[in-house]
Amino acid sequence: MTDKSDKAKWYVVHTYSGHENKVKANIEKLVENRGMQDVILEVRVPTEEHIEVKNGKKKVKERKMFPGYVIIKMIMNDESWYLVRNTRGVTGFVGPGSKPVPLTDEEIKMMGVQEPLPQIGINVGDTIKVIAGPFENFIGTVDSINLERRKLKAYISMFGRETLVELDFEQVDAL
Repeated sequence: MTDKSDKAKWYVVHTYSGHENKVKANIEKLVENRGMQDVILEVRVPTEEHIEVKNGKKKVKERKMFPGYVIIKMIMNDESWYLVRNTRGVTGFVGPGSKPVPLTDEEIKMMGVQEPLPQIGINVGDTIKVIAGPFENFIGTVDSINLERRKLKAYISMFGRETLVELDFEQVDAL
């Protein structure tokens, strides 16, 4: 069985300007209502922080990097295309004609949509020490690693039995 996120690609959707967050919320609600979380994985409105100076005071504000666009990580099929295309506020996918074209890895990097997956130097089966959080100083064995979420699951010995816990990468060190 292949991992679904391998087939999912980032697509750009054109929206009415100013409706980006509304479109994002509408798509997320439709995905949840129709149980399509394994087909449409993520919806983003890329923003950046910028400093505005008003009356001599600095204010950090967020602004949309690409007004009028929403970026979606999804597996393209007729059903997912239809759901996104017919969401209120969406004017269409970016691509020639009506055929959506996924972003290339280069474009994804340039847009800052997806940070490269972290390399942690820990593998399934490795022994780790928890260095922060409620399980600090516990020793465990890695059961699974999720690079996209930056989390891992490990069995730690608690009250005389093995317990599976989820930890952030920053909470553990390899032994």
